[in-house]
Parts: sequence; C-alpha cells; structure tokens
Amino acid sequence: MGGVAIALLPWTAYLSVTLPARHESVHWDVVWPGFDIALALAIGATVFALVRWSGYLPILASVAGTLLLCDAWFDTLTSHPGTEFAWAAAEALVAELPLAAFCFWIALDSETVAVARRFVGASDATTEIPSESQATG
Repeated sequence: MGGVAIALLPWTAYLSVTLPARHESVHWDVVWPGFDIALALAIGATVFALVRWSGYLPILASVAGTLLLCDAWFDTLTSHPGTEFAWAAAEALVAELPLAAFCFWIALDSETVAVARRFVGASDATTEIPSESQATG
C-alpha cells in the first residue's frame, strides 16, 4: 500500500498537467444516480447497523462518510459557475460535510454512540452494550 501511495504522487502530477479541462461523458445520466444509490445504501446500512448494534457499524459509517465527502467534492467541482455552484456548495456545507463528520464520529466512537442510544431509549433496556473488543472482533 505504501508503494501505491508513493506511485500516486507522480501519477497525480502527470494527470494534472495532461488532462483536458473539459470532458463529456456518454453515461453521465447513469453515473450520478448510480452513485446516489450507493450513497443511500451506505447510509441505510449504517442506520441498520446502528439499530442492530452490529460490529460492522464502524466500517459502514466510514464508507458512508467517505461517499458523502466524495459527493460534496464532485458536486461542487463539476457544477457550473453561478447558481448551480452556489447550490452545490450550500448542500455540501449544510448537509454532506456535517453528515460525513457525524458518520466518522460514529465510526471512531461507536461505543459512545451505543451508550447514547441506550440513554435516549432507542434500544431495549435488556440489551447489553458490547465492549469494543466484542464489537470489532
């Protein structure tokens, strides 16, 4: 993995000077809905894992957070200047980035999330909250 990370640096520099400023895609109408479906599934799976207190919660929350960051990045950078860019930036700042941060918090501190769930009565009072070692292994 370290070699891949290092190899990406010159590759990225090469792409930044050789890629055209404009590119049209034949499947643009499939790319975005497909990505949004993947995003919805990742968020839905995260919620399901949270409700079921699955050991997969940190992984699913990380996936959802990463997809939200990608969505904000591409929505903003592929939008036309003006109103379209303003809407993309507003959506990123108000929805996608805060939700991504929330997902990463869930991923990093899932045991605290479980305690919070129990505190607000979201789980059965007889449900035992697994320790970190039980949830991850």
